[in-house]
Amino acid sequence: MKKVLFTVALCVVASASFAQKKAVKEAESLAKGTTPDFTEARALIKGALENPETKDNAQTWYVAGFIEDQQFNQEQAKQMLGQQPNEPVMYEALGSILPYFEKSYELDQLPNEKGKVKPKWTKKIKGILSANHVYYINGGAYYFDQKDYKKAYDFFEQYLKISDLEMFKGEPVAERDSNFMTVQFYSAVAATQLGDSKTAIAALERAKNTDYRANDVYQYLCYEYEQAKDTVNLEKTLKEGMQKFPDEPYYLLSLINQYIYSNRNNEAIEYLNTAISKDPKNAQLYDVMGRVYETGVKDYAKAEEYFKKALEIDPNYVESISNLGRVYYNQGVNKQGEANMINDAKQYQVELEKAKEFFRQALPYFEKAHEMKPDEREYMIALRGIYYNLNMGDKFEAIEAEMNK
Repeated sequence: MKKVLFTVALCVVASASFAQKKAVKEAESLAKGTTPDFTEARALIKGALENPETKDNAQTWYVAGFIEDQQFNQEQAKQMLGQQPNEPVMYEALGSILPYFEKSYELDQLPNEKGKVKPKWTKKIKGILSANHVYYINGGAYYFDQKDYKKAYDFFEQYLKISDLEMFKGEPVAERDSNFMTVQFYSAVAATQLGDSKTAIAALERAKNTDYRANDVYQYLCYEYEQAKDTVNLEKTLKEGMQKFPDEPYYLLSLINQYIYSNRNNEAIEYLNTAISKDPKNAQLYDVMGRVYETGVKDYAKAEEYFKKALEIDPNYVESISNLGRVYYNQGVNKQGEANMINDAKQYQVELEKAKEFFRQALPYFEKAHEMKPDEREYMIALRGIYYNLNMGDKFEAIEAEMNK
């Protein structure tokens, strides 16, 4: 009796296993028929992927990918005939193939019951991935245009991943050609839109090792390091960019800004001198040098010297006009503060006159800056202080009225 029951149990197990294997074959047939039913095919294969009897079979995973490939091909055929494909359906199917095939390939490389590796599905997998490889670029571009940067990034990454698969080693699919470099670039650009600096940096670091739009890659990378507040790698990348693209001012000027923001004035001055030697007619460089001496080194004489050099190059460079005015104005304020500490009336007047002289020097620069940018409040505030300290009552009232509009 026990033996009979055991035999019945075996029959039940065998029947369940047969049913799942049959479902896999039926799913494949539904997908490749003249009137394919992809919904039913997916439902069948989903069950087989979850069932213990078939989930570890290479064929099951191959058929799952095959179904997606068939739907992709159906839509792509419309495109080739000049018809409008359903692009969301087409690219959704294409994007689903690789994960299934990766699992199928992994299982297909396992030794059989005799300990030998005899792949059954690898050749078909390679054929489909090879044929579809270039279309992952189209899919990435489609989603990029849709501003769905996550999917665009995923498609570009699948293209790159296929090129790196062991099964394609030494074959044309694995070549680092112009397509490969272009996809690396756009994958990195898509990654910068994901709000994940770690992912973006990894993609950009990979892309910077090719020659395709390397200057853009380096600038994106600097931005991402800046967002991540990784000043060590930011400086390192800026210096690499300077060496790789010596004619691109972005890296040198950005490095100078880094030094300024971190109060490393000696380094800022050193690199500014380098920048000026490369571009001696650039008024902005002299203006920045003046700011370093003014706010960092606190050397007003050198600051004045560089602001004046900037104005020799461009007399209407409003930033240097106002900066030079501020150098005089601040010295006037400082001198006025010193005068107020003096008890001797005669000496007080001497020092106060020195302060007024600084205000007189500042006056024409702020008046010109205000004329050029009448809505700039900083200039109006400076003029109000100058008019007050020089007892210029009418002008003081006029600027007050202007500020209170």
